[in-house]
Amino acid sequence: MERTITLRHDDLTLTASIHYPALEGRDADRKLPLVVICHGFIGSRLGVDRLFVLAGREFARRGFLVIRFDFAGCGESGGVYGEHGLDSMIAQTRTVLDYGLSSDCVDPLRVTLLGHSLGGAVALLTAARDRRVKSLALWSTVGHPYHDIVHIVGHKVYDESFERGVADYHGFPLTPAFFESLQQHQPFQEASKFQGDVFIAHGTSDDTVPADYSFLLEKTFWLRGEGRCDKLILFQADHTYTRGEHKAELFKATADWLAAYHERQRDWHHWSI
Repeated sequence: MERTITLRHDDLTLTASIHYPALEGRDADRKLPLVVICHGFIGSRLGVDRLFVLAGREFARRGFLVIRFDFAGCGESGGVYGEHGLDSMIAQTRTVLDYGLSSDCVDPLRVTLLGHSLGGAVALLTAARDRRVKSLALWSTVGHPYHDIVHIVGHKVYDESFERGVADYHGFPLTPAFFESLQQHQPFQEASKFQGDVFIAHGTSDDTVPADYSFLLEKTFWLRGEGRCDKLILFQADHTYTRGEHKAELFKATADWLAAYHERQRDWHHWSI
């Protein structure tokens, strides 16, 4: 089952979709693992070629409660995207977590943020600040928000933003404050603050965000005192996993990893008792 909801974040209205797993018999009363999906730069909760719709349905089929939402100014959410920087995106993500964890059916010990591209950076930065996040799944994650987004939009748009106070990029007005917010956060430096398990995926044909970032992130996560990190490199997959075979491999690997993680957590809980 799927349904659409709206959430209040300060003076903004955020639109989200929830995927519920079909549970029967004894499973109907068990607590559900939660996955919150963060989309990328000027994206939406649908995803390019329905990436997040299909992911949400697959994860729900595997027994997860999934929430995918539109950041302010994207999709069906209110607000103007270019007026809200990374700090706001982190706060919006925490508002969605508030909603998800307010449900009695959600297991607070099995909460995952899944982020794609800039949404991957948002997911990582949120997890570094919010201990309610127990694991991370990062797809084609932006490593240097400022440099990566300026590379995407081009220096002409960036310069126009500072010269005129706002610049148009595919209909999204980007302000200097938006670019300045990107400069204030470095995911590579903050990765060590998150002590949970991490799954990283990246395509070798990603022309938007270098696949090398995934190797650097993996090394950073493995240098922590706690938590493990696993990585999947998809041969010839592009930034949005356009081909069906790449989506299928990505969804299966991510869902398998999440299931194994939750199994490890349950076994550890039983052992510790």
